[in-house]
Amino acid sequence: MDRKERILYFTGSGREKGDPYFQYLYSIGMDGTGLKLLSPSTANHTISLSPSGEYFIDTYSTPVEPPVHELRDKSGQKLVALEKADISRLVKKGWKPPVPFSVKARDSETDLYGLMFKPTDFDPTKKYPIINNIYPGPQTGSVGSRSFSASRGDRQSLAELGFIVVSIDAMGTPMRSKSFHAAYYGNMGDNGLPDQITGMKQLAERFPWIDIERAGIYGGSGGGFASTDAILRYPDFFKVAVSSSGNHDNRNYEDDWGEKWQGLLETNPDGTTSYDNQANQLLAKNLKGRLLLAHGMMDSNVPIYNTLLVVKELIKANKDFDLIIFPDGGHGLGSGSYWMRRRWDYFVEHLMGAVPPKEYKFKTGSSVRSRFQ
Repeated sequence: MDRKERILYFTGSGREKGDPYFQYLYSIGMDGTGLKLLSPSTANHTISLSPSGEYFIDTYSTPVEPPVHELRDKSGQKLVALEKADISRLVKKGWKPPVPFSVKARDSETDLYGLMFKPTDFDPTKKYPIINNIYPGPQTGSVGSRSFSASRGDRQSLAELGFIVVSIDAMGTPMRSKSFHAAYYGNMGDNGLPDQITGMKQLAERFPWIDIERAGIYGGSGGGFASTDAILRYPDFFKVAVSSSGNHDNRNYEDDWGEKWQGLLETNPDGTTSYDNQANQLLAKNLKGRLLLAHGMMDSNVPIYNTLLVVKELIKANKDFDLIIFPDGGHGLGSGSYWMRRRWDYFVEHLMGAVPPKEYKFKTGSSVRSRFQ
């Protein structure tokens, strides 16, 4: 805030053409006039203001383009081109960027945005199973930052095994409009899954090398909740799901989470509740495909009994499933190589139909693809 000149400086998104998630720097008069774009390059911008407020360093990049750093004055005029990240060594090693894409949401009108990861030895004459890495919101989405990142978890590594991996920011996630964000308020069991499915189907229509009949999904925490929900709510579409640390019934999770996005718990005269539409254990009888559940007993975020609720009902329904309990595991199981290896193996075996090597050990610089060929 420049009180003397009565000008506000702020970052915002959704005004410029292109990816609506890209952040830009603007200025505007305190009377609401004189809106000005100060960081014009089409990219995601992070801003570092000088102590005086007279200058700022504009660092911008995209998921496929490395960061550029420029010095600008407070009017937005570029003064010095400071630096551009050199990723030549990364590219020389065989690194490939993800592929940005857009699809239509369930309403056939709203644009959704995502990233696709393909094997670096991609062959368009082959058919690849498709795996969705989901985080349903409401506080963030599946894609994550729109800035450049050489690695986005193990999505590219999973693709190297012979899959197409996608992340889609569905309705119900932030950084768009209020109506977009609140799309499934009071019905968290929606999880944006109708958008995920219609988006995956559109990609399969667009790219014949995607085998939509072999669709998998995985995620942790809220993504664990959503991926289990996916295979139980849409058992004829998703064939394999891998779910870790899921908050499968939000009446048994934090009140500041469930009550914020689902509303207050209300019990109906017939004994049903306003939380039944998001309780995964109530869908256990629908399981047809392969489901791998995992949870850490030391999870201080989502208590393990969230997963055990689902386990109990799966057993009651006489359904086959797989379960891994980590006695000393916390909330983020994805940081451990054992869980990553088991997740990879599960998709290789049950979605691809291949046989993974027994008890494979990760080695720096090793060839991932050689694991099952």
